Amino acid sequence: MTPGSLVLLHTAGAAAWGDLPGELRAAGLTVIVPDAEGSGPRYVARASLLIAAAAPPQPLVLVARGAAGPLVPAVALAQRAAHRAVGAYVFVDADLPRPRRAHDHDHAEEHSEAPTGAHAGTQTPIPPDWPEAPCVYLRTAQDHMTEAALREARLRGWTTAEAAPASGAPLAETLARLIAGL
Repeated sequence: MTPGSLVLLHTAGAAAWGDLPGELRAAGLTVIVPDAEGSGPRYVARASLLIAAAAPPQPLVLVARGAAGPLVPAVALAQRAAHRAVGAYVFVDADLPRPRRAHDHDHAEEHSEAPTGAHAGTQTPIPPDWPEAPCVYLRTAQDHMTEAALREARLRGWTTAEAAPASGAPLAETLARLIAGL
């Protein structure tokens, strides 16, 4: 696929991506890096406002790292609500989104003074039609968490890839190749 824009999402802010945005731009890609930090609905709202302000070419490819992974469906929903097409999702060493189950509890919510129905936790809802575009999981870290996420992505039928940091191929090159293959 040919993306209109890559949107790099990281809950630690734009600086957490290091040189990657510049390397992707040097490869001719349009890159948006919302400088949002935090988690949950506030992160989703802030990142979505920054994406809108950038008026990115479409379709968007949402690229998430770490704790931004579970927030991707909510960010995608905000983009779709604003009539911006999402063409693909890429998870780089990211936690995966999981639907909230009936028996899940947010204990912080139970002890807060928030009104009934207010969501005090960090879990964001997943739209019932998500994912409506192809998903890719790229593992670069060699740890137990990313190994488990890679295995789960394979079980979901997603495209998966592994790239060791010492392999010599820059992350930007690997991402561009994966996205082009969708």
